Amino acid sequence: MTPTRRRRLLLVLGILAGVSIAGGLALSAFRQNVTFYFVPTQVAEGRAPAGESFRLGGMVAKGSVHRTPGSMQVRFEVTDFKHQIPVEYTGVLPDLFRENSGVIVHGKLLPDGVFLANQVLAKHDQNYRPPGIHQAWGIDHGDPRDPALEAHAATPAGHSAIEAATEYAK
Repeated sequence: MTPTRRRRLLLVLGILAGVSIAGGLALSAFRQNVTFYFVPTQVAEGRAPAGESFRLGGMVAKGSVHRTPGSMQVRFEVTDFKHQIPVEYTGVLPDLFRENSGVIVHGKLLPDGVFLANQVLAKHDQNYRPPGIHQAWGIDHGDPRDPALEAHAATPAGHSAIEAATEYAK
């Protein structure tokens, strides 16, 4: 092998090694920043990673919110109406947080089965349902939420949406 070819080969191998190391570091960083989402049934079945951070989504169970007097500690339960997971959080809750509303909490599952949350998200509109909860309720994803939409779906061909809404309003 000539010295020129040898230098080229070493240069190509050096570039290939550098790209491989950079790709490995990038994949490692992405893996550390991935946060998985689970509903209470999946957590109860043991599908959530033990000792790792993940997001738990569902509805705040009615009658489950308990505040510790004189502190910012709150205990409540997140449910998908099949299973309930107790959650413990210390901090300011969002304004939209309340019983029977959708919530997503980020944190870790403790060995005693309590989810220790470090973030609570409750941003939603009146029809928000956390992903996966519609299966527990038996609701299809495309079901209309508005009676006017249901009336439109039932109208014969040739009627406009305005006519359907007008007929429904009568």
